[in-house]
Amino acid sequence: MVPMPFSDSNASATGLCKFVDVSPSPFHVCRTVSVQLEEVGFVRVEETAAWPTEAGRYYLIRGGSLVAWSTESSPRDSAGSTPGRFRIVGGHTDSPNLRVKQNPDLESAGWQMVGLEPYGGAWLNSWLDRDLGISGRLSVRDGNGLREVLVKVDEPILRVPQLAIHLSEDRKGVTLDPQRHVNAIWGLGNSPRSFLEYVAEREGVDPSAVLGWELMTHDLAPSAVVGVENELVSAPRLDNQATCYAGTQALIAAVENPTNATPVLALFDHEEVGSMSDRGAFSDLLSTVLERIVLGRGGGREEFLQAMAGSICASGDMAHATHPNYPDRHESAHRIELGGGPVLKVNQNLRYATDSAGAGAFALACDQAGVPLQRYVHRADLPCGSTIGPITASRTGVSTVDVGAPQLAMHSARELMGASDVAAYAAALAAFLAPAR
Repeated sequence: MVPMPFSDSNASATGLCKFVDVSPSPFHVCRTVSVQLEEVGFVRVEETAAWPTEAGRYYLIRGGSLVAWSTESSPRDSAGSTPGRFRIVGGHTDSPNLRVKQNPDLESAGWQMVGLEPYGGAWLNSWLDRDLGISGRLSVRDGNGLREVLVKVDEPILRVPQLAIHLSEDRKGVTLDPQRHVNAIWGLGNSPRSFLEYVAEREGVDPSAVLGWELMTHDLAPSAVVGVENELVSAPRLDNQATCYAGTQALIAAVENPTNATPVLALFDHEEVGSMSDRGAFSDLLSTVLERIVLGRGGGREEFLQAMAGSICASGDMAHATHPNYPDRHESAHRIELGGGPVLKVNQNLRYATDSAGAGAFALACDQAGVPLQRYVHRADLPCGSTIGPITASRTGVSTVDVGAPQLAMHSARELMGASDVAAYAAALAAFLAPAR
């Protein structure tokens, strides 16, 4: 693992750790990103309001998804000059975890329990015997309307205990049943209380005013730069908050180095469960925003279609590094190293959207950023995961390339990546958003 010599953005391993620790849910990711964007002049717009016509830096939030862009480099005149093309970095804000059921209060064998269910492809064994907090949002009655309240309880109130080895049939552990074995203990049954009432009271909300909720658990162990030479990042939710962080830093760097392309950051919720929601990559969110950008700058439908035809998206998600204890699970001719730089992901069956043109565009960005590029291919005899890449490509018609940063322990409650890869990833994405003229 050789440290990278470059620094084309303010991205760093310690910055990523801070980002992850304050962003336990997709809703918190959006808030964290919005705070960083507003510090450099981005202004929030509402989808229900008139679209800005002046050149500037803007973002919007739809639930746990965020889209940000800058039109500072797109001229507008009486002839209807519009953004000639978009350069998009996409990612997702959600991560596999254990989420709170709608009627969470349970009792079993004298214990007070909270009913949980897996979200996405959570590696269930990794969630056992961890101190867990709660995050998410509440929908609260406010007069005749509703308001949103973010929830973040960074205290060890929940725990899913492992079965003692002496009680397993063969002392090799048990196969976890997601219905029965991942409910959390949060107290003895001596004084039963409502879990939702507890959460509401913690956030200063009248429990009777809570009409809806999206609550999830998160590991309370803080993110850390680790290793004998501090060359690793140990953290939860690296898939895919590493992309959210690197993409944000890349956009901030790109708007300070404008080109004739309009840079866009699109972070979607619900990737881990298929993206089929009002704010997932299958929704109209990205297409709607891009069309309104063109309309706001004086163009019409024809100019929008021209812009889309000339645009390209880098779908950013994490990539599998070669595991030292399981090297046989990887394609032997495509070794991926932590600290080896960003990863180009290719799958002939289009689980990744990369084609040769997209591969060339990202390779060029890495070259311009001065970072090495690794190329990943999944074993042909193992099922390959997917990303927002194929979805974005098919929904928008925009040429899309799948990229990422290498990591170990994907979908575990705790994951591992190279410290130097954080800046390398952000630098490559920044060069992609603002390619050299």
